[in-house]
Amino acid sequence: MKSVEQHVADVLALIADPQPTELDLLRAHGSVLAETVTSPVSLPGFDNSAMDGYAVCAADLEPATADSPVRLPVVGDIPAGDPSPAAVRPGLCARIMTGAPMPSGADAVVPVEWTDGGVATVAVDRPVRVGNAVRPAGGDVVEGAVVLRPGGRIGAGEMGVLAAVGRRSVSVYPRPRVVVLSTGEELVEPGRPLGPGQIWESNSFMIAAAARDAGCEVHRHGFVGDDPRTVLDTLEGLLVRADIVITTGGVSMGAYDVVKEVLTREGTVEFTQVAMQPGKPQGFGAIGPDRTPIVTLPGNPVSAFVSFQIFVLPALRRLRGLDPRGLPTARAVLTAPVTSPKGRRSYLRGVLEESPHGREAAPTVSPALRQDSHQLSALAGANALIVVPEETTELAAGGTVDVVRLPDPA
Repeated sequence: MKSVEQHVADVLALIADPQPTELDLLRAHGSVLAETVTSPVSLPGFDNSAMDGYAVCAADLEPATADSPVRLPVVGDIPAGDPSPAAVRPGLCARIMTGAPMPSGADAVVPVEWTDGGVATVAVDRPVRVGNAVRPAGGDVVEGAVVLRPGGRIGAGEMGVLAAVGRRSVSVYPRPRVVVLSTGEELVEPGRPLGPGQIWESNSFMIAAAARDAGCEVHRHGFVGDDPRTVLDTLEGLLVRADIVITTGGVSMGAYDVVKEVLTREGTVEFTQVAMQPGKPQGFGAIGPDRTPIVTLPGNPVSAFVSFQIFVLPALRRLRGLDPRGLPTARAVLTAPVTSPKGRRSYLRGVLEESPHGREAAPTVSPALRQDSHQLSALAGANALIVVPEETTELAAGGTVDVVRLPDPA
């Protein structure tokens, strides 16, 4: 059987380096930045008020107290966005709104709350330091400064920065388009009644959600039956919307493993067995005139989930323009014994808990009670996979193991 590491490498070898594309800002949301972004201007571009109040010369208010406020004439109003130049001489002030440009001559803003709110004249009951409530030009970003670097995901904060420096579009690695398809005559769409021998289809929902959590655009086709011609026609029809296709089911050794039957004829997909549990039967290759990558996962739900996390997730990261590293790992103490077949690396569902004694103490991991590859119920509560090496058949409670941290829900 093939090693886990070799299969990871083989799947990654399907993925060509993505090409950057210029997208409008909102369309770029969730993509990975492909360029260095600098600011063409300083931010803010002018001294402005941080709050509603009065633009003053700070020296005029040095004697102000609650019992003996200083009273200043108000020579005008300065709203936000006012393009007209304004000036304040010593002994005078101007009402100013948040974001409005500071008038020349003024060096501080007195908040309305420190005054009587006067319109013609205003009483100020305390002194103010120079620069109070003033946002200086370039206080956030100076002209020419780098504000974003390549390789980061464009989220809400990054979107705000891009807009603030005047960008209408940006060069990104677009979110990969993932098509998810399950096979099996026994499958029924959730919400519809079950017949004898049928089950509600869950794999495509699970894998589509995992791909979306990984930052991809996902088309869930759902499922097709076990007719080879239908499966092939369906796959070929989906390629126009796919950067990668993920199937579940039909890849083992059974008489009705239709995905394996159909794609073996095409000669561009390899089916293999990987020394792991769950997830031994795997397939990978390319289909269609554009040689679209395809990864075929087992049909057992837990096998499909584990296979996605170990083999597909690194490929999706490469498609996004990111380092195709796997999920983060940790060392943890087992709270209960586990077993594993010799010669296969086991990935057991578990719950990882950080130690209440801080980072110095190792976290603990509790194995799920139900570990069979069809037992989906324990998956929802799992946040880690316990890794049992190929040559290890059992581990006792209290032993230390490697764990793979599963992605946090979005």
